[in-house]
Amino acid sequence: MTARRRRATSLERQLRAAVLLVAVLNFAYFFVEFSVALSIGSVALFADSIDFLEDTAINLLVFVALGWSLRRRAVAGKAMAVVILVPALAAAWQAFTKFSNPEPPDPFALIITTEGAVVVNLTCSFVLACFRHSHSSMARAAFLSTRNDVLVNVAIIVMGVLTVWTVSGWPDLLLGLVIIVLNVSAAKEVWEAAEEESLAARALAGEDID
Repeated sequence: MTARRRRATSLERQLRAAVLLVAVLNFAYFFVEFSVALSIGSVALFADSIDFLEDTAINLLVFVALGWSLRRRAVAGKAMAVVILVPALAAAWQAFTKFSNPEPPDPFALIITTEGAVVVNLTCSFVLACFRHSHSSMARAAFLSTRNDVLVNVAIIVMGVLTVWTVSGWPDLLLGLVIIVLNVSAAKEVWEAAEEESLAARALAGEDID
């Protein structure tokens, strides 16, 4: 085995361990956020809890797909780009259903729960940080999703403060739009990385690339 191949194999082992840990952390905190979101009626917190579940799926898929060929990895990357959009759709639906009567959620429960989410997501970001410049669309998907989670968590805390000040449900609804924008942007980046892997796979197979 060449030195280059050994380095690649070592990197894959490290990435497998990292994404498995991140998947476990996300799956555990999903139940916390989902329960609180339902009890206080927060659209933003509900969308964020679904995002924890989505991150669990993404990282488990990365864990499994690392042993696949370059072409199959590209397909998995595109699948994950679609999966990243799920929280955005969930947020949009919740916002739509509450648009006519935006009641404010309990801001204190919201802020405390989101602070816990920040701790979890920052931990996951640090675990995945060394893979953020990887050419693998799957590794990039895992990092981008976790990075966006931290940004959303900060926005939710700010929204909680605004809710205290305005006693309105509108900040909660507007944050749903922010979640949509962040997830669409991440999905676009992951899809483009997967396209690069697909082109590389075709080149290795000797196919013509237009």
